[in-house]
Amino acid sequence: MSQASQQRITDLKVTGHLMTLQTGLFCISHAAGQQPPTSAGLPGVRISLPPVSAPGNVQIVTFEQDGWMGGRNNAALVRVRRGPAQVMITIYQELNTRHDAPRLQVIQLSAESDPLPVPVPAAVPVAPVAEAPKETAPAEAPLVQKPEIGAHIQRRGDVTGILGEWMGVPGSQAWIEGFGIAPVHLIQSDDIEYQAVLGKGWLSPWVEGGQYCGSRGMALPILGLCVRLKGAAAKKFICRVTASFTDGTKIGPVDNGEPVEADSLAPLEAFLVEILPRDAESKPKRGGRKRKQNAAEDLAALLEEEIEELEAEVLEDAAEILAEEELEEEIEEDVEEEVVVKPVRRAAKSQPRRASSAAQKGAKPKATGRGGARGRKPSRR
Repeated sequence: MSQASQQRITDLKVTGHLMTLQTGLFCISHAAGQQPPTSAGLPGVRISLPPVSAPGNVQIVTFEQDGWMGGRNNAALVRVRRGPAQVMITIYQELNTRHDAPRLQVIQLSAESDPLPVPVPAAVPVAPVAEAPKETAPAEAPLVQKPEIGAHIQRRGDVTGILGEWMGVPGSQAWIEGFGIAPVHLIQSDDIEYQAVLGKGWLSPWVEGGQYCGSRGMALPILGLCVRLKGAAAKKFICRVTASFTDGTKIGPVDNGEPVEADSLAPLEAFLVEILPRDAESKPKRGGRKRKQNAAEDLAALLEEEIEELEAEVLEDAAEILAEEELEEEIEEDVEEEVVVKPVRRAAKSQPRRASSAAQKGAKPKATGRGGARGRKPSRR
C-alpha cells in the first residue's frame, strides 16, 4: 500500500453486537459519567437494523437520521412490534485509544408494541367499517387526551396520564422508578427536558421530551425530578412542578427549573406538572401584589392609629409629670421662704431682749436710789 493511500485511510477498531428485544418500546441510552469524545468524534455508537429482519417489525428513532448516537448523552427509541427481534449495535473506536468503549443501558418503556391496534387497518376495506371513520371521527377527540405523561410506579407498573393531573397518588407510599413527558397541548416534546434525582447532588443526564428517564422493574426509586422548558417555549410558558414523597413531604409548586427533592431524600411517590402561559401566571401575581399592597396599607393604618393613641397617652403622662413637678417646685419654694424668714424674725425679737437686759443692768443703781427714796418717805410725812 502506497504512502498516499495510507494518508487517506485511517483504520478504526470496530465491534458489532446483535441485541435481542421482546415486543414493546425500548430506550437505549448512554450510561452516565462517560468520557467526552476526541476531536474526531470517537468513540461512538450506531444503532441500525440487522442485515436480515422482517420489514416494518422494528422501528428505530434517533436524533440523527443515520442512527448515530455518538459517545455520550444520547439515546434511541426502538419499537418492536412482534418480538423477539434484533437490532445491531456497532461501536467505533480509534486504534490504540485510551477511551473505553461507550456503555449503554436499555430500559423498556412499554410492553405494548404500538399505541394503535394492529387489526384496525385490515378492517378498513370492509363495508360495515366504511362508516367507522365517520363514527371514529369524534374518536379524534380522545386523541387530544392521549397520554402526555407516563411513569413506572411500585406495585402498579406503567401508568399514564395527562399534564395538569397528578401522576401517582400522594400518600400512597408507592415510589416512582422512572417517568417520561410528551406534551401535546401548548408545547411540543422538543420544548421540554427533564432529569431524575438519583441521590444527594446526583442527577441523571437531561432527557428530551418523549423519552423515559429512570429505571423500570429494578426496585430503584427516583428521589425527585427536575423539569424545565427551553427555547421559545420557555419565554411564552411556565412549567410548574409539585411533588409528594413517601415520608409525607410535599414541595411546590416550583417553577424555576430547580430539582424538586425532599431534604430527607425520601423516594418520590407522586408529582404534578403544569404548563401555563406566562400571561396567565402574571395576572395572579399582580392580584397578589395588589392584595399585599392593600394588606400593607391596612397594617400601616392600624399602626398609625396605635401610634396616635400611644402619643396621646405619652402626652397625658407627660402633662401629669409636669404638673407634679410644678407642685413640687412650689412646695420647695414655700419651704425655702419659711426657712429664710424665720431667722430674720428671731433676730428682730432678740434685740429688745438684749435692750431690756441692759436696762435691767443699768437699773440696779436706781434700786439704790429707790432705796434712798424710800428713806425719804418719812420726811414727806
